[in-house]
Amino acid sequence: MIEEDRLPEGEEEEQELYEHHRVVVEKGHHLLRIDKFLINRIEAVSRNRIQIACEAGSVLVNSKPVKSSYRVKPMDVVTIVMATPVRETELIPQNIPIHIVYEDDVMLIVNKVAGMVVHPAYGNYDGTLMNALMYHVQKLPKRQTADIRPGLVHRIDKNTSGLLVIAKDEKVMTYLAKAFFDRTIKRSYLALVWGDVKGEGGTVTGHIGRNLKDRKIMQIFPEGDHGKHAVTHYTVVERFKYVTLVQCRLETGRTHQIRVHMKHIGHPIFSDDTYGGDKILKGTTFAKYKQFVENCFQIMPRQALHAKTLGIMHPILKKEIFFDSDLPLDFTTVLQKWREYALSIEK
Repeated sequence: MIEEDRLPEGEEEEQELYEHHRVVVEKGHHLLRIDKFLINRIEAVSRNRIQIACEAGSVLVNSKPVKSSYRVKPMDVVTIVMATPVRETELIPQNIPIHIVYEDDVMLIVNKVAGMVVHPAYGNYDGTLMNALMYHVQKLPKRQTADIRPGLVHRIDKNTSGLLVIAKDEKVMTYLAKAFFDRTIKRSYLALVWGDVKGEGGTVTGHIGRNLKDRKIMQIFPEGDHGKHAVTHYTVVERFKYVTLVQCRLETGRTHQIRVHMKHIGHPIFSDDTYGGDKILKGTTFAKYKQFVENCFQIMPRQALHAKTLGIMHPILKKEIFFDSDLPLDFTTVLQKWREYALSIEK
């Protein structure tokens, strides 16, 4: 029996990039090394990938990590988490400025700007974050570059700004993939949403899946019908009468999760043209107000969403490291405009 949780490739969206398999060893099965056993149970996987997953602590038998030499027994419950394989797309190094906030021998943390695609895909074959990272890697001392190929275990949408962690080798990719799967990586986003959010916060739970008519967008489905379990926790940070700044913490990492969940509770993200936030949804009918909002849209012609913090257990140091990024200029400018507008209508 195999259960698989593999996210789709080829699209630049908020999502985690890993695959998860669960296998129950059949009754009467002979003793066999776990790496050989899994090769016969998982499609298109190499023995080397399985051995790397074992080294990273990502292969469990009956909930305990095992080495690749472990011999499976009848009725063992085997689980494995691996990073989605690196696509064989040729990555052309390009000298593109990127903001690296942390780097060591095994990983990087990057603060991505809005408008930058993370990985080459249809319609975006160059000018991406990965092209920039390949150029950066080439500049490192030769002794460090032999086995380095930047690897993603999560990504954020082209028009979302903020923090991303990138592995430098497959073992660290696998370690980070399991951390995402186990929900031990702590992430928070700041989002400006339409409406005056009731209360001081809450939790949105709802299965997220692709719209059955338009696969470019996601929507909420009743549990069991379609999609995957998704949970977002949100807290009000600041109110501006007709819009609200909220902090969102992800418990899961589904495609467009925050954008879909906030729309679901009646608070689409400001200036989000995919989910209806690029229209005036709250406020007055005065021409002056309409012009004010249109000006904000022009300043920030993308969803007001920023991946602000990232906390992670370092794969080598085995201690938690934490990063906090500043909001980009378009976001801070729009916030200040709303702050001043809210004050003006209170007088």
